[in-house]
Parts: sequence; structure tokens; C-alpha cells
Amino acid sequence: MSNTSTAPSPFFRRLLSPLTRLRLANKLSFRRSATALPEYVPPPATTEPLDWAELAIIDLSKANTPEGRKALAEEVVQAMNTQGFFYVINHGYTLEQTRRMFAIASSTFDDVDSEEKKIYMGKSPAVYEGYKPRQTWQIEQGVTDQIEHYNINHAVRERMHPHVLRPHLDEIEKFARHNHTHILFTILRLMAMGMQLPEDIFVDMHHFEATGESSVRFMKYYPRSPEEEVQTRNVWLKGHTGLTEKVHIGCISDIGSITILWSQPISGLQILSRDGVWRYIKHIENALVVNSGDVMQLLSGNFYKPTIHRVIQPPKDQERLERLGVFYFAMAADDVRLASVGAGAASESEKAQAPTMSDWRKERTERYGTGSMKPSSKEEKVQEEVILGVVVKEYN
Repeated sequence: MSNTSTAPSPFFRRLLSPLTRLRLANKLSFRRSATALPEYVPPPATTEPLDWAELAIIDLSKANTPEGRKALAEEVVQAMNTQGFFYVINHGYTLEQTRRMFAIASSTFDDVDSEEKKIYMGKSPAVYEGYKPRQTWQIEQGVTDQIEHYNINHAVRERMHPHVLRPHLDEIEKFARHNHTHILFTILRLMAMGMQLPEDIFVDMHHFEATGESSVRFMKYYPRSPEEEVQTRNVWLKGHTGLTEKVHIGCISDIGSITILWSQPISGLQILSRDGVWRYIKHIENALVVNSGDVMQLLSGNFYKPTIHRVIQPPKDQERLERLGVFYFAMAADDVRLASVGAGAASESEKAQAPTMSDWRKERTERYGTGSMKPSSKEEKVQEEVILGVVVKEYN
């Protein structure tokens, strides 16, 4: 049987709905032979003597038995209560598969010209989709970010993508599903067990087929000028947190449930340790770096508190390198109410008043990096604003 397919005539295409035309275009692209990509060669790790955070290493292969999940759940609770971040190994992707995704990510930025990027730029400030260009977010003293990213909804085929990605959409979809239904679901089950809740209570709020904005994100940090580094004190993305009487929310734009970062060698990510010291996250080859965000704190009734983290200029031996990242940002389904299901679970009236995932996502996304925060009247070097009743803070 031939693998080629004849495209419909222009007349026939005009009779199709826009969504049908989009799906047809994507389907045709899958049948074309995949475009060869240059092999991804990661940059060397830093040799600088940095202050590294000591993170727990969670071996996901041990989650195949009830006994293994119970032991891992205890490790996850301990990790979340100490550093707030942990590594994941044996997650189901080989080193070759991981590097393949980094090759696709690199091509997304390097092999698409500026005019085509404009076509696939995000259309709504309330949704991360498509390209976010550099110089979008306010950092400090008029300095804007030098971060470009391309966001792909977990329903990969529902939107059109740049030409370089079309031969690889099947791979990206498998990657999104693996992150969501294997890695994320396993972590959510461990977190539920750590709270002595039914294993699937959080999983049921994150169905892969549900309407929502869980997504794959490719991101590239570009070097900045020496002047910009001085003005921002070398900070590329500030640390964030928020506060109510019941809930502290801490993140760098981690507005969702769980963030899965596929480890890469260029150092720059730091966490604010419990002793008040900023420490670097070390690269472990083919490992994941996992942390929780706003949603898990709200759903867990403050049991899982996000850790404040930031991105700064890489060390001297890496400072002029471009920093490529591959992420999976998980969010609950859009209609999920962000009310506590843990000890002291929210009452029915409290649930009815709690924001939905959609409400929270839209408000947080629209305001991020806009400069809308104001200096705190109570805390030095802190800016804040109220979002849906939560005081969101930015640590500078």
C-alpha cells in the first residue's frame, strides 16, 4: 500500500469547516516522511563550584506495585516538605528519545523564520499557546525578558503548527501523552497516597481528554547584554509567591498542578531553600526535575506548598550559551474547582465559591509579566497584587 496521499482540490477544501481543514492538513503532514533533524548535542555541564540543592531522587520504576508506591509516597512527602523539588528517574524515555525531543525543540526556534513565527504567535493573553516572543515580560528597571517559547496544548492536533513541526507531531503527541498519563498520573497518585487519600482523587481532576491547558513547552533563554545583567542583578525570572490567611502560593509562573522539567546542562534554575539560601538545581542526565504549583496547594489545602524559585544568569563558563528547555506543564481540567480535598476539606459552599481552573489560569496568565504588581507596604523587596482573593507576591 502506498504511503502517499492525494490532497483534496482547492474547491473541495473550501467546502470543509476550518477545524476539518486544520485536521486534514495535520493528517496529511503525518503521512509525509519525517524531515531529518540534526542530532541534539547538549552543551557541557558547568565546572564552576556552585552551591547545589540536595534533592531526593524518585525512581518511578518502583511505582509498579502497591508496596513500591507506598514507599515512594513517603519519599515524595518528605521531598516536598524539605526542598519542594525532586528528581525523577526511570520515567520511561530513553536518553535517545529525550535528545530527540530536544532536537525537535531546537528546530522550533532555529528553523522557523520571524515571519512564520508571527503566524503562530499566541492570540490570547489568557492562554499560553504558540510562540511567546522575546521582550514580552517586564523584569526590572525597564528591562524585558530574552525568553522565547513555543507552547503546544496536550491536544496536539487541534491547532496548526509551523512547517518544521508537522512531520513530528505524532512524536510530540506521544510525548505529551507519556508526560501526562504515565509521569504526571504516577506523581499525582503518590501525592494522594502521601495525604492518605484515594490514589486517583487528583488523577480524576486531570483527565487527558478533558478540556484544559496542560501543555508541552519548548523554551529558549538567550544571553543578555552586560548592561541588562547589571540592571536586573542577573535575575532572568524572579521568584514568586502569594499569600492568604490559609494558603501560601509560591512559583515562577507555575500556575498549574505539576511542572515537569526535562533536565538540561546549563545551570541557572535556583530554589530558595528553607534556610533562606538560593541554591542551584544540578543537571542529571535524562532525569526530570519536578515541582508543584498553585493548583496542588489549593487542592491539598496547603499540604503541598510550592517552593519559591527563579532563573538567573548561568555561571561564567556557560553565560554566553543559549539555554534550551523542554517542559510539561500540567493543569487540572478547566471545570475543576480549586478547593481543598484533604484534611479539613472544603464545604460545599466553599467549593461553589472556589475559582475554577479556567478562572485561575486566565487571571494568572493575563497578568504575568505585565508590571501590574505594586511594592508591598509590609515587606521589603516584595511586590504584590490580589488575584481572585489571593495575594500573589514577587520576590526581587
